[in-house]
Amino acid sequence: MAIPGNFLSSVTETIDPNTSGWKAKLNATIGLGSGGRVGDGCLFVKSAAAGEMQAITVSSYAVTPWTEYEAFTDAAGVVGERIGIRWLNSSNAEISITWSMTTSPASAGWHRIAVGGEAPADAARAQIVVSSTPAAGGVNQYYENVYFGYPYTTTGNLFAFNTESAEVDASGWFNEVNCTIARQLPPVQWAVDDYLHGGHVIAMTATANGNASIRSTDRPVATPGVEYMAACYLNPPNTSVTTWVELRFYDEPGNQIQATCSVLAAPGTAWYRQRASAVAPAGTAACSIAAGIDSATAGQVLRVDGATVATVQPLYAGTVVPYADASFEQGVAGWTVASGVAAIARSTPWGTGFEGPYSGVITSTTATTSVVRSARFPLPAGATAGQNLRIQVLGQVMAGGWTVTRGVRWYDASNADLGVSTAAPEAAPTPGWWALGNDFTIPADATQAAIEYTLAATATNSVWRIDMVGMWQQLPANAVAAHDDTASITLTLRELTVGQLLTIYRVLPDGSRTLVRGPSGLYSQTPITSDEVIVEDYEAPLGVAVSYYIESLTPGSQTPEYQNTITTTLAPGDRNEAWLKDPGKPQRNLKVLVAKAPDWQRNIEQAEMRVRGRRNSVVLSDVRGGLEGDLSIWTRSDDERSALHWLLDSGNVILWQSAPGMGVSDMYATVGQITEARVTGYAPEQWRAWTLPLRQVDMPTTTGVAGSAGRTWQDILTQFATWQDLLNSYATWEDVLFDRRIGG
Repeated sequence: MAIPGNFLSSVTETIDPNTSGWKAKLNATIGLGSGGRVGDGCLFVKSAAAGEMQAITVSSYAVTPWTEYEAFTDAAGVVGERIGIRWLNSSNAEISITWSMTTSPASAGWHRIAVGGEAPADAARAQIVVSSTPAAGGVNQYYENVYFGYPYTTTGNLFAFNTESAEVDASGWFNEVNCTIARQLPPVQWAVDDYLHGGHVIAMTATANGNASIRSTDRPVATPGVEYMAACYLNPPNTSVTTWVELRFYDEPGNQIQATCSVLAAPGTAWYRQRASAVAPAGTAACSIAAGIDSATAGQVLRVDGATVATVQPLYAGTVVPYADASFEQGVAGWTVASGVAAIARSTPWGTGFEGPYSGVITSTTATTSVVRSARFPLPAGATAGQNLRIQVLGQVMAGGWTVTRGVRWYDASNADLGVSTAAPEAAPTPGWWALGNDFTIPADATQAAIEYTLAATATNSVWRIDMVGMWQQLPANAVAAHDDTASITLTLRELTVGQLLTIYRVLPDGSRTLVRGPSGLYSQTPITSDEVIVEDYEAPLGVAVSYYIESLTPGSQTPEYQNTITTTLAPGDRNEAWLKDPGKPQRNLKVLVAKAPDWQRNIEQAEMRVRGRRNSVVLSDVRGGLEGDLSIWTRSDDERSALHWLLDSGNVILWQSAPGMGVSDMYATVGQITEARVTGYAPEQWRAWTLPLRQVDMPTTTGVAGSAGRTWQDILTQFATWQDLLNSYATWEDVLFDRRIGG
């Protein structure tokens, strides 16, 4: 699968099926190697003699001056290698090359090299160069999975590209205490489709014995009361030192007002992603990330990569349990043992959790009963007495056994204890992880709640892991809402199981079913990535009662879970109007005034053979084609006229929908050469008469509803310093939403 956003062609990127996208530049020959990571092919560059050898892309790619770009590739060989962006002017003359560092040490295993930089003032195009310096001729170096384009950053990250990746320089970091900072390019193998990590890293070296730390120089804006998560990959010098990541908040003058530290329980000396989360306190104006070693030995090195700070994405839709209490990534947060001999702690080492690398571990040395309780959390917004509150935990019995009584302890606004609601005791299921959920009715006066587990160990030294704790107001498993202004229906699905396969049908009164469209095409055994899915169905018919049938299938199973929704109906609207819709770009949908429905024709392919001596011909026919005809419509304003051009510009298949009773069924069609005519000779008249030649086609099945994949204003603020920079990079607001830059 091609790297999204890559300026390079697929052949140049993957070196499959040939090396036509590359050529030798210096002291080298090139050829097609085998054993690649993306398909079998890879590029080998063979030295002609001792000394530096280079290969370069055949094509050059348009760039914009002062715009930041990134290049990366997977590489392997017996000497270190580097990658560069070769900037060219409008005459294709070389201006300069922005080089990465050279991999150190060399590695014969696939590893990532990368570089980032701004295009110079007079740059018009760029090429990608790969380089190494063997000590003899006949030495091979290997490359594939090559990217050039705009920098890859984590969606929602408050930090700039260079702070996250260090692909430009080390300026995103500051040597805070007892250390020096350098940039390195170690040979680290990342997943072939992990485009966010690899390449340069920040290396902190302790100057003397004692605590050592670095922090980001980047201090993005943060908002009081919002929950944030800081994370980065740590590469510790050994397993005995204490290394950590810290989320910090600052007030308007720049004073640090809160710091939340999360210590890495390293199982080795590889790369481990460590997280720290906290709610920004009152007075917060900015935030940063820090990392360090406690009681370091002089010369010890801690490496850092992939630094992010972003708002926390809830583990469950609507949950009020903070991430620290739900995931145990930095400790046990507000969890306590209210009674009994049990103990609760964070798991160790890194990599022993279900969601994230850690979980909570409850142990009991004796076969007795203990009570484990969370902190108090405010009830979800809008939840009142008599409504249901749901709690859920993922549990795994590691040793012994447990009888678990799940419950919620209630509190009023003055923190007075209102008692506990409990479910019937049950044996903790085993083996593996199990989701355990219960609903409890909110009592009068309750404004807060704590999750409480009464745990009876059935054997000495029993161990139970817990993770992904949530508490939210129980809402219907599905809900539908009709929006007549956009002729769409919103379908909300809750309490889905991540990892299952989702299929959604739209059901008409006659029982007929049609698959519903999602971001990746039709929802047909689409992997579930969140417990809540919101579908906007713009293809539901007008004036017809529709419902939805939903199947959830566990991979490998033949029996799906299923549910049905209630029916809902979109208002048919004015019968003289019709909707023209782009199934993949619903933001372009438009309601128009119909002048005249088409007079339909249905073409057919026929071959006539005249037989000598016979009166009638022999005619061979294919099946008759779909409907063809001219739809005549009016636009009534300049805005409508512009909107219709916008809809038709893409040339995509459109959906034509009319009110019931007009003698026309909903139809997918392509639009041929259009005619836009004035209705009078009066120049300021805004009405236009349009002729749209329609040809009926099948419903597109692979077209997805265009989405921004989580892109927010924060991503815009991170990438662009001024509004003018933004305006210079995008032609339309739609391009801003989907990150389609001018010339990209």
